[in-house]
Parts: sequence; C-alpha cells; structure tokens
Amino acid sequence: MLFPAILLFLFLFPLIFVIATYNTLVALRNHIKESWSDVDTELQRRYELIPNLVATVKGYAKHERETLENVIELRNQCAADHGSVRHQEGTEQRLVAGVQKLFAVAEAYPDLKADQNFLQLQKELVNTEDRIQAARRFYNGNVRDYANKREIFPGNIVAGIFNFQAHDFFDVDPAAREAPSIKGQF
Repeated sequence: MLFPAILLFLFLFPLIFVIATYNTLVALRNHIKESWSDVDTELQRRYELIPNLVATVKGYAKHERETLENVIELRNQCAADHGSVRHQEGTEQRLVAGVQKLFAVAEAYPDLKADQNFLQLQKELVNTEDRIQAARRFYNGNVRDYANKREIFPGNIVAGIFNFQAHDFFDVDPAAREAPSIKGQF
C-alpha cells in the first residue's frame, strides 16, 4: 500500500509544480502587459501636452522655429512608435531631451516664463513626468519578478519547456532622468 502512495506522490508533485509554475509565469507576463499599458497611457498624456506647450512658446519665441519644429517632430515619432520597449526607450529619450531644450529656450523669454498658460502646461508636464516614472517603476518591477521566476531554478526548466520569452526593462538615459525644472514659479 505504501509503494503506490509513494509512486502517486512522485508523479503528482512534479505535475503540480509544473502547473503552478506555468500559471505563475503566465500571470506575471500578463502583469507586464498591463503595466506597459499604464506606461503607454502616461506617455500618451505627455504627447497631448507637448503641442500646447509648443504653441504657447511659439507665440513668444517666433525665431526659435527649428527647436519648436524638432520637438513636434519628436513627439510625432514617439506617438507613432509602437515597437519594442527597447526601441521606444530610444525615441522617448530623444523627446525628453527636446523638451528640455524647449524649456531652455523659454528661459530666455521673461514674459513667457510669467505666462499663466505656459506655467500651467509646464506644471502639467512635470506631473506627467512623475506619473510616467511611477508607471515605469511598476512596469520594471513586474519585468524583474517575471525574470526572477523565469530564470531561477527550477522555474527556468518550466520556462524553457514552454518557451517563456524575456522582456526588456524600460530604462531612462541618465541625461534624461530629471524632469523639467519649474524653478519656484508657483
């Protein structure tokens, strides 16, 4: 009687382990998709703010046309980019650098820096950047948890059998880590 029970245990335990590990990997992969959707939502919010910001600056800085057009072009590229996380990371970094350059242009125009519409847009952009960073941290946390489950033994065996693919972290270039400064304007 003991021998069949041991055989049943030896068969059921690995089966239950494989099923539980598989289900955990699927749940973590779905968390990654969901959290990327949150990042994408916040990025879209940024894309919607930028044209208003550029239009406001344009009224004051008419001869800064190249900078303004560059920011709009970068914004359009980012909004149209639905490629891999790694590819979007590059376009997003260029956009952040363009927006920082736009704020540098605004520094040369005291009337613009005092414009309430510009200040409100600037504040909204800073809030949006904060939300993007929070969504990015949540996404990267999910990628980390998934990678741990996928790479640590014995989960790596189940992940390999069922071909669970790695996901990229959404990193930020060190030069783009700072949100645009509003320097005590509120």
